[in-house]
Amino acid sequence: MPLKQLAPGEMTDDDLRDWCSVLNDMTAADMPAEPRWRTDSLREYLTATLPEDRRYLFLDRDADGDLVGHASLILFGGEQAGTGVVEMSTRPSARGKGVGTRLLRAVAECAKAGGCRTLSVEVIATTPAVGFYDRLGFARAVVEQRHLLRWADIDWEKIERAAGRLAAGYRLEYHAGGVPDRLMDSYADVKANLRSAPGNVAFVPEWRGSANAPALRDSFETLARRGMRSHIAVAVSEPYGNVVGLTELVVSAQRPTRADQYDTVVAPAHRSYGLAMTMKARLLTELRRAEPQLVDVQTWTLDTADDVRWINSELGFVHDVDWYDYEADVDKLLARLSRPA
Repeated sequence: MPLKQLAPGEMTDDDLRDWCSVLNDMTAADMPAEPRWRTDSLREYLTATLPEDRRYLFLDRDADGDLVGHASLILFGGEQAGTGVVEMSTRPSARGKGVGTRLLRAVAECAKAGGCRTLSVEVIATTPAVGFYDRLGFARAVVEQRHLLRWADIDWEKIERAAGRLAAGYRLEYHAGGVPDRLMDSYADVKANLRSAPGNVAFVPEWRGSANAPALRDSFETLARRGMRSHIAVAVSEPYGNVVGLTELVVSAQRPTRADQYDTVVAPAHRSYGLAMTMKARLLTELRRAEPQLVDVQTWTLDTADDVRWINSELGFVHDVDWYDYEADVDKLLARLSRPA
């Protein structure tokens, strides 16, 4: 059965179950401690994108019709996308049979047709995917350290103390699902600081910081449509009522036992007051009430972001594995994929 490209809305219920099955087989083989994927809101997860983005899906089935691998490509930025992000999974029993190569070729051809010049993919450093992308000429652009905070190990007394340690002239607010309109403009202004402080943010392609409020509203709405619940703590300066710091976590319906830390950033003029620590601690206390099913929280930092790693360590996060952000030029990748094996 030939490899098939389809739009997210064309996925059948059987396709969705098979998609989830491949992910879970791969996870069990490569990262057995990771939470398993569920089909809850999986269609929405694969379908919803920001207005200017495009997503394409690829299914590879064997002669018996069994799904042996799948891929997702997101092209950012309208009709002429500069960068595309790839997610690709192969069933362990099908490795070494050309599944990954077929999928990647289809992805690269689709990316080129969409005007995309560069492909990016995240790879867990301890998995066989590292060798696969290395052999195909992907360059390691960024190395990120993933840290896990295991719910059962949290020192809640310490977290509560940290959440209550707030410098004079500020207040904290917690919001689920987004932030109110009265805060949106100053929230967007703080997000814009990520461009000058990349160590504060993990690469999460569906959640991209923007310096304008309408784009942020689209981001919150897209996360909700994908079955992802946003939890946000902000530091607000008094007496003006402007956001000067923020931290974000998301819990997805597809893996509800794990929370993903997104951005944490403080405006430059308000750093050195301990706001990042206080906001992150406050958000954990809110999660304890709002998401009682959680088992852990994951976050990523660059190995050069000493201040962020120190805060995470104080809260109980422990480094468990590195992640590589790989990049490849689309034209060069297609040339390599066309060579005889």
